Amino acid sequence: MKKHRNLKYTIIGLILLVIMLFPLYWMINVSFTQTKDMRRTPPYIFPIHPTLDGYRDALSDQLPHLLTSVGIGLGCVLITLLIALPAGYALARLAIPGKKTLNFVLLVAQMIPSVVMAMGFYAIYVRVGMLNTVWGLIIADSTIAVPFGVMLFTTYMMGIPRELLEAAKIDGASVLRTFLSIVIPLSKNTVVTVSLFAFLWGWSDFIFASTVDRNGTFIPITLGIYQYIGNNTTSWNSIMATAVIASIPAAILLVIAQKYVAAGVTAGAVKD
Repeated sequence: MKKHRNLKYTIIGLILLVIMLFPLYWMINVSFTQTKDMRRTPPYIFPIHPTLDGYRDALSDQLPHLLTSVGIGLGCVLITLLIALPAGYALARLAIPGKKTLNFVLLVAQMIPSVVMAMGFYAIYVRVGMLNTVWGLIIADSTIAVPFGVMLFTTYMMGIPRELLEAAKIDGASVLRTFLSIVIPLSKNTVVTVSLFAFLWGWSDFIFASTVDRNGTFIPITLGIYQYIGNNTTSWNSIMATAVIASIPAAILLVIAQKYVAAGVTAGAVKD
């Protein structure tokens, strides 16, 4: 009975996996499909007449946008760590007033729809002259990553043994020295987790990009892909080829950082 039950769950799992991965497969399939075969009914399950035209267009047109997205993602990581690391440490270990209120505000901040925040950023950027700038987009994207990072760092740092921090204080270490030499090295897994999510948020953002950087000199790949969409024609193989290329860095990062993410997400969940 146990073997049959395990087999049933395995089959269900495989079916769900196929359903979830089918959009990814179809994206790759369309990226190799010729334009003349796009409207065929029924469509080809496999690219019968494969073409690399979509990838040629993507590599010739979208590389600057890909580099811009990389810069936005890295900038989002930098700002997130600079704010979230000390903020998480302060909320976890320092006696500051209003900690419960601040934690509640951080939680509420993650519930605000991105569309609402984008409209607010647009109104502010028009007045301060940051509209259609890369740094403006980086700051906007960071507002999504910072609350998540602060909450994750706070949860982990609350689990650091108090005796370790008190020993550093007895040895003459200041609060800053303790933070830099002990807390940050111990938080390696959480740092990688927060950095990964911050990069992916900046890399995949569309709402903020289309609102505050639509007509900028440097635009991310999420906007660059729209040059293939016209009023009369749409280059679907170029669109899907660009999507495939844009997915590769994110997939590589997830594979490399998988073990750190698993450890970072569960950090602080269990205390001795």
